[in-house]
Amino acid sequence: MKFPLVAIRPEPGLSATVGRAREMGLEVTGHPLSKAVPCDWQLPDSLGFDGLLVGSANVFRHGGEQLKNLQHLPVFAVGEVTAQEARAAGFVVTVEGQGGLQQILDMLDETPRHLLRLSGEAHVPLKTPRHIQLTEIITYRVQHVPIYKELSESLNTGACVLLHSAGAAEHLAQEVEQLGIARQNIKIAALGPRIANAVGTGWGKVESANQPNDAQLLALARDMCQ
Repeated sequence: MKFPLVAIRPEPGLSATVGRAREMGLEVTGHPLSKAVPCDWQLPDSLGFDGLLVGSANVFRHGGEQLKNLQHLPVFAVGEVTAQEARAAGFVVTVEGQGGLQQILDMLDETPRHLLRLSGEAHVPLKTPRHIQLTEIITYRVQHVPIYKELSESLNTGACVLLHSAGAAEHLAQEVEQLGIARQNIKIAALGPRIANAVGTGWGKVESANQPNDAQLLALARDMCQ
């Protein structure tokens, strides 16, 4: 059976995923089940930081005018998309990671640093090395929306859902449970193991991409569902 591919991430990432899928010869239907919205936040009293640690491009999309006061600080970005948004906002990117913020912290030399972590309301806890001091500020949050009729019908008949975040995974699981949709009819292609764990059990199949990027996720979904 050929399962249709469904992406539920918010814009603008949703359009990027659909576009990349088309480049790979895949057809993905987009159904955004969340959106990022800005939070009210204040700059710390002290601006004695050595850099910004950023795990999402949404920080630069929704951080607001206050970000301009931090443009003198180098950015330690979780990945390519976040780095691109940082540069577009006028920042200089010192590190462009590939395996998560924890990997960035672990790879830094033992020079003492005080980093300002700008993040969303839901974010991954980090183990801070002894030589790094970390101050955290929440700049945005994600609002989830219910599964609507068209998507519910699609999931009931069988689909392969692309999951880009643990929050989306938990929201999908809750909605499917509430609507009585059969989990065994749905396959899950997750961007990473933490996301796969967050979606829970009972699905037709759950697998994680080898690397946390769209190309690997879409390749996984193609192998799983077609």
